[in-house]
Amino acid sequence: MTAACAALGALMALPVGLAPSAAAADVQSQQWYLSAMKADQMWKTSTGKGVKVAVVDSGVNPSTPSLQGQVLGDEVPKSLSYGATKDLDGHGTTMAEIIAGTGHGGGMKGLAPGAKIVPYRIAGNGFTLPEANKAPDVSKVIRAIADSDVKIINMSFGSDISYDDEEAAIKYAASKGKLMFAAAGNDAATTNNAGYPVSYPYVVGVSAIDKTGTVGKFSTHGRDVDLAAPGVNVPAWCDASFRSYCSHSNGTSTATAVASASAALIWSVHPDWTANQVLRSLIDTAGREWPKETPSNYLGYGIVRPRKVLENPHYNPGPANVDPLATENWRGKPKTSSSPGPADSSTPAKSPSGGETSAADTSSKSSGNTLTWVVVGAAAALVVIGGAAFAVIRSRRRA
Repeated sequence: MTAACAALGALMALPVGLAPSAAAADVQSQQWYLSAMKADQMWKTSTGKGVKVAVVDSGVNPSTPSLQGQVLGDEVPKSLSYGATKDLDGHGTTMAEIIAGTGHGGGMKGLAPGAKIVPYRIAGNGFTLPEANKAPDVSKVIRAIADSDVKIINMSFGSDISYDDEEAAIKYAASKGKLMFAAAGNDAATTNNAGYPVSYPYVVGVSAIDKTGTVGKFSTHGRDVDLAAPGVNVPAWCDASFRSYCSHSNGTSTATAVASASAALIWSVHPDWTANQVLRSLIDTAGREWPKETPSNYLGYGIVRPRKVLENPHYNPGPANVDPLATENWRGKPKTSSSPGPADSSTPAKSPSGGETSAADTSSKSSGNTLTWVVVGAAAALVVIGGAAFAVIRSRRRA
């Protein structure tokens, strides 16, 4: 995540204490959320084909076995292409594989393996000062994506500071019909600051759950959480050497990528739907036991379940031009639950029918910005992946 959003995820550094115990040959067995979400069943209907997802991160390595042929580096404008296909720490490549990895060569299998990735590198903690200063400006990146045929923007990073140029770029992207997901943050155990871009209007905030449907203790909570997705005890590339995966990584970065992939699966089958309709379908079918009108501090409107949309060929996505998060986007009613309960405590979420929504039912602002990519270990302790941040104009962190 970004330096300001160190709670967001692991973009720029290695999680302390995590050994590279997951060899490529068995990494897919550790992707518990694929079976939990019934990915094999969904892939009979959709693989995300025809949908492009922009991964705004530490860069994406297109040469890993799982990403060969999946990364459209040539579609990045030359003025913003610096480092786009050279990942400096493995975080961006991990996000790309979670979204659209093919699983070839024993690599990670993406939830939407038919989708394509358009990579963008932005600065983050762990970058040298020259690398950070060469990284494209975040606002310019978002505007370029807005003017492309990319449908989904994945932002697994964060910053403690709001920038007018970035917020304007986000609003512009929304006006161009883009669906934007951002990590809620991994800061719950300390400051619990959500930061930006997750707090900007029109950005869908994603928190992380484990295989029981319980929100991660590290997962930042509050009004900026809109949806929840798997992000606890999952594999990730250990570093930029790309020799091995590390197991048991945790973060809302991963959850954000899963949410982006979920949207890609739906949009592939319904290419005429708008971003509003795709998002509404994810919200309406999300696993929850509380009233939709009172979203949870921890899980928002619930746990993403794209299968519920894909299995219904007659699903009604509602009006194309009505924003399902209009109240929050215009800073109206706070996105908090009205009373405590399963939605507002670190306990398993419940499905609308009253049963636990376990993993198995999760399916049922200027140049010079620096991001801090953060990873949370198995003990839910926050670890800054990239180490100490370099002194740059703006500080950001990866989730």
